[in-house]
Amino acid sequence: MDNRIPAETQQNRFLSLLSKDDFESLSSHLSAVPLDYRLSLYEADQTIEYVYFLESGVASVVTTMKDGRAAEVGTIGNEGLVGLPILLGDTCTGTSVYIQVPGKGHRMSASSFRSALERHPAMKVHLLHYAHVFMNQISQSAACNLFHTLEQRCCRWLLMTGDRMTSDEFLLTQEFLAMMLGVRRAGVTVAAGALQSRGLITYQRGHVKILDRPGLEAQSCECYDVTRREFDELLGKERKKPQISYRPMPIAS
Repeated sequence: MDNRIPAETQQNRFLSLLSKDDFESLSSHLSAVPLDYRLSLYEADQTIEYVYFLESGVASVVTTMKDGRAAEVGTIGNEGLVGLPILLGDTCTGTSVYIQVPGKGHRMSASSFRSALERHPAMKVHLLHYAHVFMNQISQSAACNLFHTLEQRCCRWLLMTGDRMTSDEFLLTQEFLAMMLGVRRAGVTVAAGALQSRGLITYQRGHVKILDRPGLEAQSCECYDVTRREFDELLGKERKKPQISYRPMPIAS
């Protein structure tokens, strides 16, 4: 049975950038997978078995301290892939990745991914460019956490998450938003409440709806536009709208 996904229907922005030959070298190895809340994609210091291409949802790259405290250091959505250590020649890494906002996507074995990179050097160059932009996102986030207000940072993460979903309605638990913002849940309640009072969003039990995107962008800091512009320059400014709607079941925060 041919399990390849047609190039014109796939919804991952990076895959849509590839040439026909490069895309087909991956699509024959890709299998559709649901990306449920809290699904582990790989664990720290464990062998990475699969590479994932998200179509919707958000994966969180997490560093965990010895005392068990965890910090989110990066996020990945439909603009790229989960499994950059494989691209860079490693088999494991010190961070973990799991799904924080549920969605759907495709995965392939790490060994098949390595073989495809060897056969298609142009694709590897595109992926290295993506890795560079992803590292810039991490750097921008570090600066953002230092210089910008909680509300500005909250606007940024809501906009980034919305960009990666099928609509302006999505799940975003208080736990995840607090981890992204580097605050306690009480801080999330205050920030989200302020945005809700201005009519920019609704936020209830982990369910977000963006009501006024231009207003939210106006309240956000410069970091959202910087990161979005870098990804758009890499992947093309016309972001594809998914052709299949996906509405996961609500999850309480």
